[in-house]
Amino acid sequence: MTTYIQAPDPLRPRSRAVHLALWGLQIALSAAFLGAGSTKLVGMPDMVQIFDQIGIGQWFRFVTGLIEVAAALALLRPRYAAHAATLLGLTMLCAALTHLLLIGGSAWPAMVLGAASAVVAIGRRTSAQAPAPAVTN
Repeated sequence: MTTYIQAPDPLRPRSRAVHLALWGLQIALSAAFLGAGSTKLVGMPDMVQIFDQIGIGQWFRFVTGLIEVAAALALLRPRYAAHAATLLGLTMLCAALTHLLLIGGSAWPAMVLGAASAVVAIGRRTSAQAPAPAVTN
């Protein structure tokens, strides 16, 4: 007797529990990145010091802050959540590498946020592939 195992269909609707868990994670990540990005944009002394240690210049602090704030807001839009989470995951990968290779300190916060962003990116990938709604006049 042969038993076939069917691979999960990526376009199949997710269970309600998974959907709610992803929304909870998206809201938590959005809050975390809004806070982190805002501290960079307003020039908190700790952030200014960290970006001085990186050595590229303070413009990089503004770019990083803008990426974090914009992607945090996009996490709350279903159509853009997967893309925003991917961008934040890559940003956190760079942050973890920066801590490990350049400035020292703990890379764990960046790694945890990056992993959580990866979960959202994977969990919401079908929302990003959905066709845009038709616009009628």
